Amino acid sequence: METMLKSNPQTQQRNNHSGQETSLWSSGFGMKMEAITPFLGKYRPFMGRCCQTCTPKSWESLFHRSIMDLGFCNVILVKEENTRFRGWLVRRLCYFLWSLEQHIPTSSDASQMIMENTGVQNILLGKVPGAAGEGQAPDLVKKEVQRILGHIQTTPRPFLLRLFSWALLWFLNRLFLNVQLHKGQMKMVHKAAQEGSPLVFLSTHKSLLDGFLLPFVLFSQGLGVLRVALDSRTCSPALRALLRKLGGLFLPPEANLSLDSSEGILARAVVRADLAPLGLWTGALAIFRRLCNCWGCNRRVCVRVHLAQPFSLQEYTINARSCWGSRQTLEHLLQPIVLGECSVVPDTEKEQEWTPPTSLLLALKEEDQLLVRRLSRHVLSASVASSAVMSTAIMATLLLLKHQKGVVLSQLLGEFSWLTEETLLRGFDVGFSGQLRCLAQHTLSLLRAHVVLLRVHQGDLVVVPRPGPGLTHLARLSMELLPTFLSEAVGACAVRGLLAGRVPPEGPWELQGIELLSQNELYRQILLLLHLLPQDLLLPQPCQSSYCYCQEVLDRLIQCGLLVAEETPGSRPACDTGRQHLSAKLLWKPSGDFTDSESDDFEEPGGRCFRLSQQSRCPDFFLFLCRLLSPILKAFAQAATFLHLGQLPDSEVGYSEKLLQFLQACAQEEGIFECADPNLAISAIWTFKDLGVLQQIPSPTGPQLHLSPTFASRDNQDKLEQFIRQFICS
Repeated sequence: METMLKSNPQTQQRNNHSGQETSLWSSGFGMKMEAITPFLGKYRPFMGRCCQTCTPKSWESLFHRSIMDLGFCNVILVKEENTRFRGWLVRRLCYFLWSLEQHIPTSSDASQMIMENTGVQNILLGKVPGAAGEGQAPDLVKKEVQRILGHIQTTPRPFLLRLFSWALLWFLNRLFLNVQLHKGQMKMVHKAAQEGSPLVFLSTHKSLLDGFLLPFVLFSQGLGVLRVALDSRTCSPALRALLRKLGGLFLPPEANLSLDSSEGILARAVVRADLAPLGLWTGALAIFRRLCNCWGCNRRVCVRVHLAQPFSLQEYTINARSCWGSRQTLEHLLQPIVLGECSVVPDTEKEQEWTPPTSLLLALKEEDQLLVRRLSRHVLSASVASSAVMSTAIMATLLLLKHQKGVVLSQLLGEFSWLTEETLLRGFDVGFSGQLRCLAQHTLSLLRAHVVLLRVHQGDLVVVPRPGPGLTHLARLSMELLPTFLSEAVGACAVRGLLAGRVPPEGPWELQGIELLSQNELYRQILLLLHLLPQDLLLPQPCQSSYCYCQEVLDRLIQCGLLVAEETPGSRPACDTGRQHLSAKLLWKPSGDFTDSESDDFEEPGGRCFRLSQQSRCPDFFLFLCRLLSPILKAFAQAATFLHLGQLPDSEVGYSEKLLQFLQACAQEEGIFECADPNLAISAIWTFKDLGVLQQIPSPTGPQLHLSPTFASRDNQDKLEQFIRQFICS
């Protein structure tokens, strides 16, 4: 769920609350600006398709054919027509009548279902050694199950659920202009619900409002009540009692004990029995208190809830295991190349899983742990892809990467329109629409703490990012746009690394365009960068090989016009598919022999070559793509420099704090404030641990980070920094 901006004349009047801001914009420029629409042509883009490799049946059967041209519905717009009644009184009580007509499923006999569960039956029959129920009578175990259930939940009260639904509908209508939901996405969810299996919703929690907005949306669309689990330590006893009556799920304390504790075996078995209560409005009161400060605000906004395509978990578990291949750690893959001991990138995938090792995850088998970790990457990739790009992300990207010293507003408006169109061309959705001038005014008002507007004598305005920590905030916003251009950005930085040893970094574009780049060299540089960058940034699907990713990156560079295919002297044209390209194996085969495929019997050409395009727009676009990855690459390079200061051994938390202070000090000296981010500092430490630069060694006071013997020398530390800096374009 993300906040969506939509500017129109009526909304804009409410937004012009600052007299100074209005006076600046009232000067204007006398230009007629075009409107920004969230689609190109007739159709809107759709992202978030499930994996075609791991879930091919879900890809085909659960996708709505007309999803591209279906519109949105406002889920908080309840009128007289949404009830069975008509009349003057109904129009004033439609919220209450609507809540009375919502279907609330009845709760089944939970204790009987749990008693029939396999895990509980194993404890009951004494098949689990050391369990608390071993040797006890079935009646005693059943009473213990009922005691645990009593702590977890009570029977939901339909009257309270309807009362809260009415109150929340009334509250949302006063907080938002509308809450939009794509009809096609909702139809896909309905189609999945008709299969009969329970639905599991995974949220990326993009907003504090997700806790009660998402349950409301699903409830209002006839999908029943969302089931939510809560930590009892975060609620007071009175609030916990109320939420339990609303269907809140609270884990028993013994369920959080260590895995080898016999006291929590029965409790954990009860929790793992797909038993979940009806928790619809859990957490609503706590969030309501946090939103009280926005109650008197006149600037209401629109909200859109994004839903990715559903898929069958059973189908995924069957197909995903067949996609597992050999993997090596980053230390074995990349460290020899960093140190100059090897030049060939091994033909294997990178093993890098950063999913937090929770107790429930560690209780699974190693194969199942890998399945869960890769499932999380699939879900996160689809979630990021289906999220709309906001106007603040586009504006922050332009100001940070292209105009840190300031830009005339008329030029900024043109580039804002260009970047919005480029985003839509790549199949990503945008969460705004309206007149370009109104959108820019509203977006800059949201960024007013980080930009300065100056009026010039021609009647135009100059937009200048505020120097200092405000650039860090712009960098965080610009990261939201990175998935849109990620493939091109990786390719541009790889090309920069390939040219780093041939031409000066600041050499003219014409000189760089003379260099001939072979496909094998480009593949190698892209692979090196893919290994260096963390998985949570790249979000590759675990069933996709690195070489497929490399080909996708190369295709994107060709499609956007940065690379142009070049025929090497003396080679046959790449488009020549004459008989001389057929292998001998294919030539002597009888014409009626169809025992195997002929698609693999063409000889591979000797390798394509490319040059940088000499189009006028290419230099600026190339720098733009390179700078998208500059914050994280520069943070990694500065983390390599920080190794010289000898701040180890230290705990991971302590070392990350010291590294952040170093990044902030460098930002003050060099003006690179986009790197002074705690998330980048943590990401650099995790990558250096995987790379074998840092080692975590147990100690009486807890795990301590040490510098590995390989990188104890200043020479190897410099090699690491140089390896990272080859991909950075200033």
